[in-house]
Amino acid sequence: PGGAIPRRHESSKTMAPIIKSGKVVVLLQGRYAGRKAVVVKTYDDGSADRKFPHAVVAGIDRYPRKITKAMDKKKIEKRSLIKPFVKHVNLTHLMPTRYQCDFDLKKVVEEGLKDQSGNGTMRKEVRKVFSEKYLGQSTAKLSEKKATGLNYFYKKLRF
Repeated sequence: PGGAIPRRHESSKTMAPIIKSGKVVVLLQGRYAGRKAVVVKTYDDGSADRKFPHAVVAGIDRYPRKITKAMDKKKIEKRSLIKPFVKHVNLTHLMPTRYQCDFDLKKVVEEGLKDQSGNGTMRKEVRKVFSEKYLGQSTAKLSEKKATGLNYFYKKLRF
């Protein structure tokens, strides 16, 4: 008896990638640790300037605050302000969640990354997309799965 051969685990190349575009992730390291973000694009094999698996993420640095019925329109607008960020992050520094969000950020972010001077304008565009989705949450007809993903994304992570 000694002929038992240990089984090898599947290699990571054959397994389906968990972190895809549209997936809500939590950043684990760096300035935005603990912040939620949406994956815009992944580079599983790295790129010319970053030779490690990474992703471009767009997330929320300052979350919208709680709103009640008694608040007037101006106060609601002020409390609904969102401060976004766009960043290249190593895949090891991301924790995927079970939620998905469908933001159309790909074109905006890719244009902004090509033009380095337009970093501020890219962030403004991302803020506009995030704000539109946030303010239009109650009126939009979304599937239950997408709605829960959006609700989760816009809430601050409590830990």
